[in-house]
Amino acid sequence: MTRVRLSRRPGERVLVIDDDRPGEPHELALADLAAYVAGREPDGPRWVWDDTARWYPSLLAAGVRVARCHDLRLGHHLLRRAPAVDAALLSGEESEHWDRLGPAQPSHPTLFSVDDAAEHLRADLEDDRQLAAVAASGEATRLGLLLAAESSGALVAVEMTHAGLPWRVDVHERLLIDLLGPRPPRGARPQRLEALVEEVRTAFVAPGLNPDSRHELLGALRRAGLEVADTRASSLRALDHPGIEPLLRYKHLAHLFSTNGWAWIDQWVSGGRFRPSYQPAGSTTGRWSSNGGGALSIPVQVRPAAVADDGWVLVVADVAQLEPRVLAGMSGDRALARSARGNDLYQGMVDDGAVATRSDAKLGLLGAMYGATSGESGRMVAGLTRRYPAAFGLVEDAARAGERGQVVRTLLGRGSPGLGEAWDRDPDAVPLDPDSQARYRRAYGRFTRNFVVQGTGAEWALCWIADLRNRLWRLGGDGPLTARPHLVFFLHDEVVVHTPAALADEVVAATGEAASTAAGLLFREIGIDFPLTTSVVRSYAEAGKAGVSTDDPA
Repeated sequence: MTRVRLSRRPGERVLVIDDDRPGEPHELALADLAAYVAGREPDGPRWVWDDTARWYPSLLAAGVRVARCHDLRLGHHLLRRAPAVDAALLSGEESEHWDRLGPAQPSHPTLFSVDDAAEHLRADLEDDRQLAAVAASGEATRLGLLLAAESSGALVAVEMTHAGLPWRVDVHERLLIDLLGPRPPRGARPQRLEALVEEVRTAFVAPGLNPDSRHELLGALRRAGLEVADTRASSLRALDHPGIEPLLRYKHLAHLFSTNGWAWIDQWVSGGRFRPSYQPAGSTTGRWSSNGGGALSIPVQVRPAAVADDGWVLVVADVAQLEPRVLAGMSGDRALARSARGNDLYQGMVDDGAVATRSDAKLGLLGAMYGATSGESGRMVAGLTRRYPAAFGLVEDAARAGERGQVVRTLLGRGSPGLGEAWDRDPDAVPLDPDSQARYRRAYGRFTRNFVVQGTGAEWALCWIADLRNRLWRLGGDGPLTARPHLVFFLHDEVVVHTPAALADEVVAATGEAASTAAGLLFREIGIDFPLTTSVVRSYAEAGKAGVSTDDPA
């Protein structure tokens, strides 16, 4: 596939190096870039650039959608940590800048905001190094798939911010008023929160208490004879005092006010759309995080505000029991894979005679993935290890490797951070004593145990949304992105698609077909089902109450 490498140059210029024009690099004015990409895109090239979040927003704003890219920033950090890659092959001119290059921030939307070396990196030099490192790795096919999926995810992230999740500000504000009272002046609490504060102060005989201050609240609780180590809601619920109930209500509503209140609306909702900033591969496992807006956590209380446009609907699809299914596939455990055929893997384990109840199956599998060694969960793990030796052996081997300080990897080759990355961060820190070192290694082993499964789950999800993105584009005729069915939300194992109502059935089918494609890409040697819970709704709050529903994916 033809690669077109784009590099930012001083003076609002772009250096273009095109595989179809070898030896003929040329420069464009930034103002001419969108027209150039639009004219070149029908030939199907892969656009190679330093950071999708820096390049793609301006192209989308000009009405230009690209099918493929290679995100060099994401690729560099992935390959630096990949166990199959010789990291020395990534070293060379400018490589120290690639080591430090972070994601573009929503507060810096322009391409050429800072005139320094990191802003003008040569895409061709880094691309050549990455291609050579993959080719020499011995796992070129797997790493190539992972890099393509990671870069497709970066395109999806920018497109979702561009399109935005439909959001009714009037509905959101009505919900806030019902729960909190009228919008307060800046810096003040809403009326109902203030009333709850007075209840708490009266109950604890603490007239000046600020319940938002952990120190003050702990002091008030202890003066009331309540011994508690923290102010988490779970800890407070165990206490018996008339002030606890209003305090819990206060904490619940105060969290809503601070995270999704009127200030959140002002900052993150525009033009009837919630436009968060996603960060692909924001966690070490490859899962996404958010640069702002709380994109990965939309509270139930405000979901009624996510309402499709007139004549449109939301198709909400999530995967049932993603990580246990991934464990079956990546381990090649045919017995567990057999249980995974159908909507409910846990019930499949019961039907297969492995356990007596569904709750036992869930307890045992989650215990294996998260390192339960005692109690009922530990007992279930021991029993199921004999029934599913390949699956349970895989996570146990990952845990032991972590305890030895070794790096582990996902199915496609993403490497875990090494033990020393956290341990040796501060060279002046006091060395850990032997007991502390042992505890640290056991904790790292619990991390590596889950890393291999969660990271591979993230890889499956990237392949899912990459394929779904292209299927949705083909459904929409010849209109722009927002006139066709398009992704507007993604959370680990769940997607939301905004689509014309007339295409809803086709979108539902596309989500399932994309899930099957992702399963085939990662687990073609062993059949694993990835059933979806799918709802066609007007409001996100209605998801799961309508449409086709399978078992709880938890």
